[in-house]
Amino acid sequence: MTEREIPRGAPHASFRPGRRGVLLGLGATFVLGGSRIAFGQAPGEQRFIVIMLRGGLDGLAAVQPYTDPMLAQLRGPLALPEPGQENGLLDLGGRFGLHPALANIHALYRDGQALVAHAVAGPYRSRSHFEAQDLMEIGATQRMNSGWLNRALLSLPGSGQARPGLAIGTGLPMLLRGPAPVGAYAPPGLELPSEDLVHRLAALHAADERMAPIFAEAMRSRGFAAQTLGGPSAEPDRSTFPRLAAAAGRLLAERAGPRVAVLEIGGWDTHAGQAGRLLGPLRELDGGIGVLRTALGDAWAQTAILVMTEFGRTARVNGTQGTDHGTGGVAFLVGGGVAGGKVLADWPGLSQDALLENRDLRPTRDLRSIAKGLLRDHLRLPEAAVAQAFPDSRDAPALAGLVRA
Repeated sequence: MTEREIPRGAPHASFRPGRRGVLLGLGATFVLGGSRIAFGQAPGEQRFIVIMLRGGLDGLAAVQPYTDPMLAQLRGPLALPEPGQENGLLDLGGRFGLHPALANIHALYRDGQALVAHAVAGPYRSRSHFEAQDLMEIGATQRMNSGWLNRALLSLPGSGQARPGLAIGTGLPMLLRGPAPVGAYAPPGLELPSEDLVHRLAALHAADERMAPIFAEAMRSRGFAAQTLGGPSAEPDRSTFPRLAAAAGRLLAERAGPRVAVLEIGGWDTHAGQAGRLLGPLRELDGGIGVLRTALGDAWAQTAILVMTEFGRTARVNGTQGTDHGTGGVAFLVGGGVAGGKVLADWPGLSQDALLENRDLRPTRDLRSIAKGLLRDHLRLPEAAVAQAFPDSRDAPALAGLVRA
């Protein structure tokens, strides 16, 4: 199957029929514009957020290795000016520089609350968006029926708050699908049902031992979200990722709110005209991070955010001033609970011999090691639970030192 460029906002793996829904129970999914968020409950004060960049972020553009001698030859017009020059990179310590659109992340980096991991990838080697996204969310090299974050939530001790929920609307990502009670699904195209309809359905199923608790949880969770976020806005929906992040932050900041959230941003499949096309998604991501920090308030100090993408992009620029599907890329860790201010990079270099298949940044760190380190040291899961979240991953040990002690 030949992969073609997926325009921003177009359907992709997470928007296929059967994987869409709005969660109204323990997990809650909100859909704003082209971005989505799903929540899951967990005990304790630690907040954990995963932001998935769907389409394949070009890590060499977001975090440019400006001292690599092969960069200019490979990147041509996509190579940005070095730090200190006009419209130049934001320096990360003398070897790497952030894209200038990522000013909020850079400020957090300088404040010790953001960390960059370069030359990272999952254990799979797929250039298909659909397959790579599924495997990234499953956390394995083979198909499973659940996501690694759902399996992690399943391992958390019960707090009395974890109740099943009902999904009505458009989307639960594979990352949160599985046996842990984070919601159910509905066909695509359904709008959020009226409150009256939900109550009527609850009355209809009141005698059903399985369905009655689900509808009760749906109404409870819906009331919580409405109380926290306010009623629906009367203005047209011009929502962007920062608005979605604001809702996420406010819900996670509540004492009775969720502790785990998954957000998504599309628009990273930059096969052509990358320099211009990448600006919008980068600004949305950066703006959303800033909004999350504000909305979380005091809870920011207990927050770790993992930003990941299904694969990087080719080291060489193609004939349409873009980049094609690659392998090694970047991941970001952001939050008050992150031990930041550093770049994690076992840098392989960009020479012809160093490139993977003579085209890609060669990955030197497994994305699972980063996720496992966060589950163990931030959510404080025992080793057995981390192993359950990432089965058959002994070749990717949990990375230490990612979060504050």
